[in-house]
Amino acid sequence: MTTGRKVRTALRGDFRPARSRRPLSVGQSVRIARELNELSQNELGARTGIAQSTISAIETDRIKLGAERAKMLARALNVHPAVLLFPGWRTEDESAAQWRRKYSESKETHD
Repeated sequence: MTTGRKVRTALRGDFRPARSRRPLSVGQSVRIARELNELSQNELGARTGIAQSTISAIETDRIKLGAERAKMLARALNVHPAVLLFPGWRTEDESAAQWRRKYSESKETHD
């Protein structure tokens, strides 16, 4: 029989982060957060006042989430809005200020 101590000992070790990450879209991050909260699109819509069809369109990346909707959804899903707006962003890689600066610079060069 395996005891809790043996399991804890076996789980201690040198773990490294996964080498690759699958990039998520904004819509996928919304869907995952909704499903983790065990909510249907209709239930999330009732909590936020956002139509189910709009939530569906956000989750399938047919329309942009936007900051205001992100705040509403984040409150209902108990997450920070950045989790929904910037899926896969690793905080140890760069600060938010650095990211905003890079994003602004790239928009200026492409506009």
